[in-house]
Amino acid sequence: MNAPVLVINCGSSSIKYALIDSDPNAPRLAGLAERLGSADACLKGKNSAGERFDQPLPNAHHTQVLNAILERLEGRIPAAIGHRIVHGGEQFTQAALIDESVVSAIQSTAALVPLHNPANLAGIAATQKVFPELPQVAVFDTAFHQSLPPTAYRYALPESLYAQHGIRRYGFHGTSHAFVSQRAATLSERGAGGWLTAHLGNGCSTCAIWNNQSKDTSMGLTPLEGLVMGTRSGDVDPGLHAHLHRQLGWSLEQIDDVLNKQSGLLGLSGLTNDMREVEEAAENGHEGALLALNVFCYRIAKSLAALSCALPRLDGVIFTGGIGENSPTVRRQVIGLLPHFGFALNEESNAAMIRGKEGKLDSENHAGPEVWVIPTDEEGRIAMETRQCVEAQA
Repeated sequence: MNAPVLVINCGSSSIKYALIDSDPNAPRLAGLAERLGSADACLKGKNSAGERFDQPLPNAHHTQVLNAILERLEGRIPAAIGHRIVHGGEQFTQAALIDESVVSAIQSTAALVPLHNPANLAGIAATQKVFPELPQVAVFDTAFHQSLPPTAYRYALPESLYAQHGIRRYGFHGTSHAFVSQRAATLSERGAGGWLTAHLGNGCSTCAIWNNQSKDTSMGLTPLEGLVMGTRSGDVDPGLHAHLHRQLGWSLEQIDDVLNKQSGLLGLSGLTNDMREVEEAAENGHEGALLALNVFCYRIAKSLAALSCALPRLDGVIFTGGIGENSPTVRRQVIGLLPHFGFALNEESNAAMIRGKEGKLDSENHAGPEVWVIPTDEEGRIAMETRQCVEAQA
C-alpha cells in the first residue's frame, strides 16, 4: 500500500490530522482544528511546502471540518484512515479494521473515558460520511499494554468486579511507548532489552518494556491514575472521594472534575498547567510553582523506580512527550532522584536536547543504564499500524 494514510485524532472540540506517506521521511500535511462548534472554530496547519495556514471555520462541527481537511490534502487521496482510539478494553490487542462490531466495542468502554471514546466515535462517523469508500482502522492506546501480566493489571478487588465489569488496569499512551521503545532498540547497541519510558506532556505516563512488550505502566482503569499531570492529580488515596463527600458535601461529579481538571501542575502551583510557565515561575521564587515542579519530578522518579521491578534487566530510560523532549530541568531532576540506578547524565548534552532533537544523554564511556531523549511520533505509529491492518485484510 503505497498511497498515504490519513491519521485522525478526534476530540470533543478538536481534530488533529496528518497525511503520512509510506516513506517516513516524506513531508507531512498536518494540522489541528480547534474550538469546534463555536464562532471561533478554526483550522491551522501547514502544506507540503511547509507554509502555515489559518482558516476560520465559524460554528463548524466534525463533518464540516473534515471536508475542510479534505480540501487541504492537495488532491492526494489517502488509501486508508487511521483513528486514534483511547480505550479498547480487553477486546483489542492490536489495531482493528472498523466495522459495526468494533464501533460497538468502543461504545462499551466509553464510560471509562467519557471525554475520549465518544469523541473518537464522532470522528469515525464523520470520516465515514466524507470518505465512505475508504478502509478505516482503529488504533488503540490500550492495545500495547495488553501484554501486562495479571500481577500488573489486576486491582486487589473482588473477583466479580473484574470478571463481570472489566475493572482492571489498562494503561494508555501505548502508541507513544511502543514507538520510542522500538526506536531505542534500533538506536542503542543494547537492542530491545529492558527500557523504562516516560511520556511527559499535559498527560503523563511511564512504562516498563521488555523486548518490545509492555510489562507494567503507571496509568490504570482510566487516564487519571499514576503521575502528576497538567491538570490531573494522578494517584491519590482512594478514600479521598468519600472524605470529600462527607466533609464538604461534594458530589462524585464535582470530585471527578477537581481531580481531572483542577489538579496536577495547575492545582499545586495555583498558576498554570504549562510546565514552561511553572519552571519560569519556580526560577523566580514562586513557592507554589517550585512545589509543583518538585512533586512532578519526584513522582516520575518514584514511578520509574517501581516499574523497574517488572524488568529482568534495565538498559535505560527514555524521555518523550512535550515536557520529556524539551525540559532539561525535569530530566536532570528525575535522574538526580535515582542515584542508585547508575545513570550518568551529561549536563551539556542534556541542555542541548530540545526542539525535536534525538539522542543519548550519557557521560562519555558510561557503562551503566543509558538515558535517551526520543521525540515521539504517535501519528507515524498509527499510520504504520493502519497499513499493517489493511494489508493483512487484503
